[in-house]
Amino acid sequence: MLMHRTLYINGAWCSAGNGKTFPTLNPATERTVALCAAGTKEDVTKAIDAAEHAYARWSATPAPKRARVLLRAARIMEERKHELGSLVTTEMGKVLPEGLSDVQEAIDTLDYFAGEGRRLFGRTTPSELPNKFAFAFRKPIGVCGIITPWNFPIAIPAWKIAPALVCGNTVVFKPASDTPLCAVEYVKILAEAGLPKGVLNMVTGSADVVGKELVTSRRIRCLSFTGSRSVGEWIAKNAGLKKLGLELGGKNPIIIMDDADLRLALEGVLWSAFGTTGQRCTAASRVIVHAKVKKKFQSALIARAKRLRLGPGLDKRADVG
Repeated sequence: MLMHRTLYINGAWCSAGNGKTFPTLNPATERTVALCAAGTKEDVTKAIDAAEHAYARWSATPAPKRARVLLRAARIMEERKHELGSLVTTEMGKVLPEGLSDVQEAIDTLDYFAGEGRRLFGRTTPSELPNKFAFAFRKPIGVCGIITPWNFPIAIPAWKIAPALVCGNTVVFKPASDTPLCAVEYVKILAEAGLPKGVLNMVTGSADVVGKELVTSRRIRCLSFTGSRSVGEWIAKNAGLKKLGLELGGKNPIIIMDDADLRLALEGVLWSAFGTTGQRCTAASRVIVHAKVKKKFQSALIARAKRLRLGPGLDKRADVG
């Protein structure tokens, strides 16, 4: 078992202020993979302090230069893709091909937002007044709070953090307590790629302590959260006037009509329902089938579902982690 300094504040890895830790488990074996720092309210305050201090210099850095950090991070991630994918599977539980896909999504996201470093366009518009020039330009928001879930432990942090950084914001990041090691590796890669200290800070720990402080702090100007609807509602009520991005749970039907390609529909249902072990907001929760093809499709679906093999995600024979 490893002891991890999983708080990253002002460019340094450290333990929680009170020294407390929590375990991260391999869900296939239920064995402890590591002990991680259980951040405190004071740790979050230090992280926000660091982000505020770094903001002036980072926001003044030309966007194309900010983008180069993301591009370097993408190349580092490509080199370590299999290692990172194995970590995703070990800590989150989905099968290895899906763990590798999680990493590839992060690589693609970093590449995309690196390109945005040269596309942060403003806007000009004709003025109704003589001798006047009307225009708008983009300005960073400030310190962003990022709270991510466990089901895509590298991809979703990339979705949220990459655009925040390329636009000139600084970040305080709270990853899911089920998958902190994946977040640690992502932050390490951005640091290795040249991100200045204080621009990205990470505090691992509970939602009741770390998450609550990020949501309620007046110094957090923007907050992005992916998780349950109930938590999203609480955030909307308690976040104050900060900008919010809330990606919450879904209730997703698949509709199959009588003229559908049933083989294609079957593959779509199986992937949507059982991919990522069914743990994602876009997973199919029910299938609505035309009466004319209901029995045929139902029989095929049951037969295929029975053949799915449940097992540890690193086992090549496993279909579902």
